[in-house]
Amino acid sequence: MSQNTTAVEQSMMEGKIYERNPNINSVKVKEKLVTARVALLIRQPFFGNLATRLKIIDATDWCATAATDGRNFYYNENFVNELSQKQTEFLFGHEILHCVYDHFTRRDDREPQIYNIAADYCVNGDLIRHNIGDVITQVKPFHDPKYYGWSSEEVYDDIFKKYDEEQLAQLGKLLDEHIDWEKGKGQGPNGKTKKGKDDKEGQPTYSKEELKKIRDEMKEAMVSAAQAAGVGNVPKGVARLIKDLTEPKMDWRELLNQQIQSVLKSNYTFMRPSRKAWHTGAVLPGMDFDQTIDIAVALDMSGSIGSREARDFLSEVKGICDQYDDYKIKIWCFDTEVYNEQDFTPDSGESIEDYELHGGGGTDFDTNWNYMKEHDIQPKKFIVFTDGYSWNWGDENYCDTIWVIHSDTSIEAPHGITCHYDAKSQRDAA
Repeated sequence: MSQNTTAVEQSMMEGKIYERNPNINSVKVKEKLVTARVALLIRQPFFGNLATRLKIIDATDWCATAATDGRNFYYNENFVNELSQKQTEFLFGHEILHCVYDHFTRRDDREPQIYNIAADYCVNGDLIRHNIGDVITQVKPFHDPKYYGWSSEEVYDDIFKKYDEEQLAQLGKLLDEHIDWEKGKGQGPNGKTKKGKDDKEGQPTYSKEELKKIRDEMKEAMVSAAQAAGVGNVPKGVARLIKDLTEPKMDWRELLNQQIQSVLKSNYTFMRPSRKAWHTGAVLPGMDFDQTIDIAVALDMSGSIGSREARDFLSEVKGICDQYDDYKIKIWCFDTEVYNEQDFTPDSGESIEDYELHGGGGTDFDTNWNYMKEHDIQPKKFIVFTDGYSWNWGDENYCDTIWVIHSDTSIEAPHGITCHYDAKSQRDAA
């Protein structure tokens, strides 16, 4: 055994991990697992609530470390026996987050080993950041602070480009068995495909319908556990998932319109006829605003924005102008600087279609807030059209901000209101 190989890893490589050790007290191992669940329930209620719904099952005869199907927690008593009490809490957290993030079905046609590694990077990072137990060191886990906040798909793309199979093996080991429950096959901590139910007595399999039911059960349990834990006591990635599950879906334009109108008080009046009805020969009442729509719009023109995205941004700003009879819209472009600030009103005689775009450098959202503070600009609503690729997000306390993020629906701004511009659906509708 090399100096860098633990006893557990050596047993895995030799296949001895599946052999029951008569010197291990099976009752005490199970008690350790039960105690870990109770500890999580007390200290980390989100994880504890989900852990207590999993049935604990001894799977030493076919499972090298641990696994879950969303209903059961399978464990190898040889492996759990080597863990401390706090490491056992970490193991429960690891299995829970795989279920919560639905890593079983998100792999699609990606290379299994690399995707499973990517999923472990995400899960282990969340557990370490939220102080869930102690990191398991008996098997070198995949962990890199670089991947904090990344999705499993993003991590997959990153490591797929950088590492071959041998290099990946040097980075770490899977802490648990990543099993394809539908086919009865999976990938163990040694990175090799493990045979399924026909060769490992006791390993369960499920139909697609059963797996869907289990996933639906987990979604309901996740929402309940988050409510019990309270705001701020769940990982940010989990909070985003729950928001997607519980908030009603709304067209982003409708959401944007509601946000703009939230600063207005209005009524109908014939003192200001609606120009939109002139072509019909009818005189309809217009909106009598107590105050003019006063918003600022920033267009991300950094190097990651192509001409198509830029046209989309301008088209949507024009849509805002066309929607209201009375408005004052201050618009500028930015990358790491602000360019071409202009004001547009119904009486300015200028069309937003003639606005000239400038930029092409890096991306720095902070430059917008610095510019507004320097020039004493305090909009009632600040709208940022962007692709969302930046390392900073401006001053959340300065003004109400609406982020219109182009194409990438996985990006959520850390403050303000986030709307997602689905370019494909908008063009299909057109």
